[in-house]
Amino acid sequence: MRLMIMFDLPVETSEERKEYRKFRKNLINEGFIMIQYSVYVRVCVNKKSAEFTEKRIESFLPSKGVVQSLILTEKQYNDMHFLLGKKIKEVRNSAERSSSLLNYIIPGIRILK
Repeated sequence: MRLMIMFDLPVETSEERKEYRKFRKNLINEGFIMIQYSVYVRVCVNKKSAEFTEKRIESFLPSKGVVQSLILTEKQYNDMHFLLGKKIKEVRNSAERSSSLLNYIIPGIRILK
């Protein structure tokens, strides 16, 4: 499973920029990686784990702006189409890494492609 966080935060004042930086840093500390500006994603073992992570994010939300979350299966995430630009071949964001991580956590699990 993947948990995707999308956000649009104001950055007009110094306080708003500080909240933006703090929110972004907290996402990275939670294991999220940036796939596009203001779009971060993280691998989760199952839906319950994704929902738990979502609750943790609620604990450090900024005071203004829009923050949305979306829980995706690996298949849904891998079916993402690139209409412009190229897919970044980053190991941390690959299906193979997800499979390896899940196999480490749950021995014997198979990820169907």
